[in-house]
Amino acid sequence: MTTLTAEKTVDTVSQLETIREEIKTKNVELLHLQFVDIEGTLKQVSVTAEQLEDVVEGKTMFDGSSITGFTPINKSDLYLLPDLNSFAVLPWTEEDDYSEARFLCSVTNPDGTLFEGDPRNILKKTVENARDKGFSIHVGPELEFFLFEADDKGQPTQQIHDNGGYFEPAPYDLGERVRLEIYKTLKKMGFTIEASHHEVAKGQHEINFKFDDALITADNATTFKWVVKTVAQQCGLRATFMPKPVFGENGNGMHVNMSLFDEKAGKNAFYDEADSRELSNTAYSFIAGLLHHVPSFAAITNPLVNSYKRLVPGYEAPCYIAWSSSNRSALVRIPATRGAGTRVEIRCPDPSANPYYAFASIAAAGIDGVEKSLQAPAEITDDIFRMNQVEREERGIENLPTTLGEAIQALLTGEIGKKVLGDYALNEYLLLKQAEWDSYRIAVTEWELDRYQAKF
Repeated sequence: MTTLTAEKTVDTVSQLETIREEIKTKNVELLHLQFVDIEGTLKQVSVTAEQLEDVVEGKTMFDGSSITGFTPINKSDLYLLPDLNSFAVLPWTEEDDYSEARFLCSVTNPDGTLFEGDPRNILKKTVENARDKGFSIHVGPELEFFLFEADDKGQPTQQIHDNGGYFEPAPYDLGERVRLEIYKTLKKMGFTIEASHHEVAKGQHEINFKFDDALITADNATTFKWVVKTVAQQCGLRATFMPKPVFGENGNGMHVNMSLFDEKAGKNAFYDEADSRELSNTAYSFIAGLLHHVPSFAAITNPLVNSYKRLVPGYEAPCYIAWSSSNRSALVRIPATRGAGTRVEIRCPDPSANPYYAFASIAAAGIDGVEKSLQAPAEITDDIFRMNQVEREERGIENLPTTLGEAIQALLTGEIGKKVLGDYALNEYLLLKQAEWDSYRIAVTEWELDRYQAKF
């Protein structure tokens, strides 16, 4: 088992000095130590800045039995080990003589070993496995969200904030000001923002941040969701990353752009200028791995009952297992950029997913395809949504799971869940998701009462 005394880089001493100086300059009084549970929900414990030395040494203990999917009550003590690179002063706390800051942390056992149920540790293991094979993993996600009005108690309503459409400006896009505040906050926290715009659905928005290595990007995705919700609340609104919050509108996706960098050759492993599509054999095998394994990791990338109400025809979300170099009706597509920017985009994930699990599962599936030299099926250039079932069957195009129940069963019997999450985390995740599905499956809904109560 891996043991850490501190999550340190080569220049840890200089990093600590920089952190101490910023704490002093900005009068930081509280440090929020953050981590995620198995659903990707952000948790934190706050300590005073005077405890920085103990914090850095990983001496902050918490009750793991109170965290979803972590330890039983008889083995409840866990510790938080901060990543010094994640230190950030929180812009909304800054005053003349006061501010607060945060660290993102990994979770360790009392003996210093990495806790096997920590999602961040699970992604780190996937990154290390890829590095052993000569690759580094680069990820760029696109997280969509809705803005809703709040009621007089500050709770979200079903009232969408605006009626704007795709790329529309003010005055139709009423979320422009909110996105600007989110942008300014993220920029102060070290993000590089590449684009901000209104999305297709009414009240729906997207802000894109720059790609990075898998672990940093998962940290950034976690931070992004927290900041979006915090800033929206400060603006009197409520943000949601729920996959399908509005019937009849497009849902929230989290398209994941991923590439492998060949460490030995010093170049993007997906690019080959000699190929007709300028894609390498590695890229084709990575695509094949995604298509082969996607049913078995859908319960991770699309983890809610509600996720499968987004994955239906007619709303731009993929429903069918196919790939294309440009066709947006396919599950996997290849954006037009080539050279160092060559990447594979998988379009089924949604932003309710735990990003650490999601990125680890996608990477592991693709790399499995590379290791086994899997052959990608024929590219689908036609609009799959316009095909009937017979046409899809003739071309070998299969469906994604259509319910969380189907996805759970595929996760249980497939390879990727056990390979990526390990026995402990997979068992906890399956228990949680099965309970969620069972609760939904036996619930009596308003739809059923409206349709059947008077008739039968």
